[in-house]
Amino acid sequence: MSKSTKIPDRVLNFDKGPSEPIQSNNPQDLKEKLPKPTGWRIVILPYKGTGKTKGGVILSDQTVEMQSVTTTCGLVLSVGPDAYKDSNRFPEGPWCKEKDWVIFGRYAGSRLQIDGGEIRILNDDEILATIKNPEDILHLY
Repeated sequence: MSKSTKIPDRVLNFDKGPSEPIQSNNPQDLKEKLPKPTGWRIVILPYKGTGKTKGGVILSDQTVEMQSVTTTCGLVLSVGPDAYKDSNRFPEGPWCKEKDWVIFGRYAGSRLQIDGGEIRILNDDEILATIKNPEDILHLY
């Protein structure tokens, strides 16, 4: 992810609407509360859409929920200390790093419910691709 790409505030809000403030003004405080991945694991925050179409139509909660279930992209929150260290399996280096947007399998990883949403803990080899903007992927469906 390029340094000019800003992480949308709604990503840090988990299931809260885009107009609601985040619980902390410091995103680092939120990160401190999340589990630290061990070994080769990666913590991912699944992306949740804006709740509006391009034309400005507000989507129902049920539609947004269905959209988030089918969405298989998310933000890498943290990477375990052993992720991508095996040079035999990853000869070209890491597939992703913190703050990258990635695509992963629909049922991949372990789901962990947190206040207001869900995070996933995946193995390093469950990342399928990296992307620049998750909203570009949603508009392909």
